[in-house]
Parts: sequence; structure tokens; C-alpha cells
Amino acid sequence: MTRKPTTSRKHKGKGEAGVRIEKLAQSIVDSAHHRRDPTINVPIRALSNIEFNEKTGYIEMGDKAQGRNLFNYGQAKRFMQTVLVGSKVKELIDSGKTASIRQIYYLAKHTIKGTHEKTFEDQSESDPIIEDLEVAVDSLREELHVFAAGRGALIGELTFVDTGDTIDATHLGSGGYAIPSIVEPDVIQFKKCGAKFVLHLEKDTVWRRFVEDRFWEKHKCILTHGNGQPPRGVRRLLRRMHDELKLPVFVLLDNDPWGYYIYSVIKQGSINLAYESSRMAVPDARYIGVSSFDFERYDLTDNVKIELDANDVKRAKQILAYPWFKGKRPWEREIKKMLRNGFKMEVEAMCSKSLSFVTEEYAPERIKNKKFWLD
Repeated sequence: MTRKPTTSRKHKGKGEAGVRIEKLAQSIVDSAHHRRDPTINVPIRALSNIEFNEKTGYIEMGDKAQGRNLFNYGQAKRFMQTVLVGSKVKELIDSGKTASIRQIYYLAKHTIKGTHEKTFEDQSESDPIIEDLEVAVDSLREELHVFAAGRGALIGELTFVDTGDTIDATHLGSGGYAIPSIVEPDVIQFKKCGAKFVLHLEKDTVWRRFVEDRFWEKHKCILTHGNGQPPRGVRRLLRRMHDELKLPVFVLLDNDPWGYYIYSVIKQGSINLAYESSRMAVPDARYIGVSSFDFERYDLTDNVKIELDANDVKRAKQILAYPWFKGKRPWEREIKKMLRNGFKMEVEAMCSKSLSFVTEEYAPERIKNKKFWLD
């Protein structure tokens, strides 16, 4: 059975996340008062606890959860860490301030009085606790006032307000607008949109080619990138632009298993964030390349080939088995063709034709002609 978002989730304000933290803390206090073992139930973030909803087009988290008990020797430390991070998050909410995941680590790290034991040895311990807390209180990290480092940019036919400042995304120079981690409507409000579509690119290097060639101006669009797998802020902003501005979202990524997976994350959502796919995923996103058939189609040379390694082959087969790829003949044909080729290709491979081939011929042709779209 799949966990469904609450009906108020879409419009949830900052205060509700604080209330959920308080309820969690009160349940722990009540258990202690009644001499019961305090427990925090954390939904399991794994492939075994997600389902693909064919009707909505995105993956959803199931009902499986793991109890984290104070009086269990193997769980006591993580229980304490969860409560400690929760208390720091509540302080942020109450003060109206935000903190990075790195800052949360330092806020919560200390040596326990009377011992040599530290609450956290390094950030690799605290980061999963933040994710546990998100699913335990059914709130996004950003609603808990915690943000990650920005890793993405935007430029194009859009005017919006960010924390009171009006930004015209057609006048941002070569660097564009750095997409923040928190992009909710109370932070970013759309004002004017002249774009016909959004084109999301995998890497900053490719994005800069499109910016320098002023692709966004010639084709009246918005360009975004996420420096690899796009972070939460980028994915949430793509979803908002699709829903609120009614813009088609096209994705141009490398021809390799990792590019396919990035597309999957944008379109169907990720396993770790399956409980928030309804706000993150863009089921109507379309993959326009690079395709396994482009080597012959564009008469590319052997110089663009990058040999598949064992990890590539293994990952490609895993992706083929995903419920949201399995049975889709165009995608099965695409991935099997790559495996038969024995090589992968980057978007930059198109530069072997000419520096601006990708912006002047390749991308425009593939956006215009639906036969190139992969769903």
C-alpha cells in the first residue's frame, strides 16, 4: 500500500513542519512518562519500499517503516542523533532562520558530557539523519529550514521575484541565476514568462555553450542545468515551471546509463525522495537526446566513442529492469542499442561536427520533431 500525501501538503506552510516536530517530541515524552520504550518510526527509503504509479507517472513510497528505539543497544545512538537533529531543526523554525546541512552537522556535534563520545564523528553520519527526519515527520528538508549547496543555474525568458528582489533572467550575463535549494512560492514568485519551453541540460559546460550561443533568446525558452543529477531545488523548480507556467520540459543528457538515470529522476522521481515525487517529478518531461542511434544518424567519427565498462553495463541492465522503463519498447530499444554499440557518448560529442552544431542544428531539430522524443 502506498503512502499518499496529505491533502494539505501542497499548501503546507513553514509552521506545520514545526508542529510535526513538536508532535514527534511529545510522543517520545509520553512514552517515557508511561514507561514505554520511546520509538521513532522511519519509513524505509529503498527500492523495496517504492511503487511506480502508472496513473500519476511517478514513483511513490510504500508503508514499510523501521522502528528506532531508545532501549535497543544497536539503535540507541541513531535514536539520540535523530532527536538531537530534530531539536536543532525546531530551533531554526522558531527563529525563522535557515542552515545548510553542513551547518546542522556542526550545530549538533559535541562531546557528550562525562564521556569521550561525540554525537557525530563526521557529516556522513548526520546527513542520513536529516533525511530520516524528513520522512519521519512527512516534511521536505526545505520546510525544516535546512538547505543544501546550490548546484544549478537558469537563464532565459522569465522574470521572477526571489526574496523580494525582482530578477529578469534575460539579463544575467554568462553565469545565469544560481538556483537555490529552497524554491517554494514563499521564496520565489513567477511574474512574467515569455518562454515556450524549458530545456534542461546535464552539465554546466554544455549549458554555457547554449548560453553563449544565446539559444534561449533565439528559441524563446528557459535553460537550466543541474551539474549532473539535479539537486532538489532544480527539480522542484522544473516541476513548478511545468505546472504553474504550463511549459513543456525537454531534457538533453549524455548517452550513457547515468544520463538515462538522471532523466528517470527528473521524470519519475528518486527512490530517496519517493515520498515527495508529487512535488519533485515531472512525468511529462521528454528526453530528446543524446541517442544511441545518433552515431550513425549524424555520421559521427570513432573519436567520440567512450567504451562501456562493466559498471556501465550493469547499470544499464538495472535501468532496463525498473518498472518505469520495463515494457516501454522505445526505451528498451534505446538501451539495448547502446549495449550492442559497446560505447557511450557525451553531448559534447556533437562538437565534432562543429562547435555550435548542438545549438544550431541538433537541439532545434529534436525539439521540433516529436519522432526524436523519448517518453
